[in-house]
Amino acid sequence: MLWPLSTRHKRLFKLTSARWQRQAIFLLGGIAVGAIAVALAQLADLAQHAFALLLAKSRYAVLAVTPLGFVLSAYLTIRLFPNAQGSGIPQAIAARHLTDQRARESLVSMRIAVGKVILTLFGLLCGASVGREGPTVQVGASIMFALGRVSPRRQPGLILAGAAAGVAAAFNTPLAGIVFGIEEMSRAFETRTSSLIIAAVIAAGLTSLALAGNYAYFGSSAMSLARGLDWLAVPLCGVAGGLAGGVFSRIVIAMARGLKNPLGRAIKGHPLWFAFACGLAVALCGLVSGDTIYGTGYNQVKTALEHGAPLPQDFGVLKLLATTFAAISGIPGGIFAPSLAVGAGIGSNIASFFHDAPLGAIMLLGMVSYFAGVVQAPITAFVIVTEMTDNHGMVVPLMAAALIAHVTSRMICKEGIYHALAKGFVERAARPPDTKAPPASN
Repeated sequence: MLWPLSTRHKRLFKLTSARWQRQAIFLLGGIAVGAIAVALAQLADLAQHAFALLLAKSRYAVLAVTPLGFVLSAYLTIRLFPNAQGSGIPQAIAARHLTDQRARESLVSMRIAVGKVILTLFGLLCGASVGREGPTVQVGASIMFALGRVSPRRQPGLILAGAAAGVAAAFNTPLAGIVFGIEEMSRAFETRTSSLIIAAVIAAGLTSLALAGNYAYFGSSAMSLARGLDWLAVPLCGVAGGLAGGVFSRIVIAMARGLKNPLGRAIKGHPLWFAFACGLAVALCGLVSGDTIYGTGYNQVKTALEHGAPLPQDFGVLKLLATTFAAISGIPGGIFAPSLAVGAGIGSNIASFFHDAPLGAIMLLGMVSYFAGVVQAPITAFVIVTEMTDNHGMVVPLMAAALIAHVTSRMICKEGIYHALAKGFVERAARPPDTKAPPASN
């Protein structure tokens, strides 16, 4: 009688121990992701400050520094850190869908995480129009993957949790991290791992809070659409942002899949020369813009929102061009923050038609519209913008603009950029080793 009882106790202890171990992995991973996100944010600010010092010495130095920096970054990515190019979110999505352990490791690993951090910072140091938030997602997924190697069956949930924690910690937006994990990373709600994902997001958010303090990404804003006429800006921003976001996504997806013409073959055969050309194009955009479109665009947008000052008329277009060239060049770097900056520029332009409307409110509409048009995840878009500006009075117009932008974007680009690019990574990972093509630019 004692023997069966002892066996049941052992089984119960084993199950309880495994459950606690699984929860500990999610919590420890969330803490690690939060700490790295804060460190990356601070290092990114230093990199952009160093680049600003270069501009203060000679603004024309970018004609050499930026293209040569793109070449070196692309070379290191190809030779040392394959699959670290682009934002990193498509790689995290692809890793969730793969079942082969080695194939997953080629997309999310500590080696790639290290390369992602170093080369994203290097891109900002060279003036690339990239962000750090997307890379934080791939880094977060890589950390969770490494922690979960002892349990391959749990790795899809761990990768999802790491990605969600990365968004939460990068923007200091915990709710947006959860929504991003559900809407964009998984496109479904996974009941079995949902509580653990939330735990990882909370751990990452608390770590970010402890290290960086409680702050809204773009500061607090109480602006809202007061008059009935002001609400016309909602559909205008939705359509304009959706169109621009759809065009951007379609270009990046087409370049990643490869153009079926002599130009496409030349780009594929000479990726470093193409990176040089993209870097030179970014430098030229920067010179035309008066040095405003380099880096994430965070400082320009935050200053405009805080002071109610419009952005330059050409800021949105030039930031869009610079971000497109950076995204297709093959260097590591995200599109989250630059997309919000592009949207702010679009909103600033549209605000010129509404003289009595709050400028900041229409800039927020432009931000959510363009972002929703790029990623085609409208819920994530308006939750992120709402949380990062601490403006709950704009929830309804932001939601409406995001939905309009989503519908408009799908008329130009049938699928969201991240999932479209993820398909390429899945297809390449499934090929036999001797038939794999070089990695695409995103």
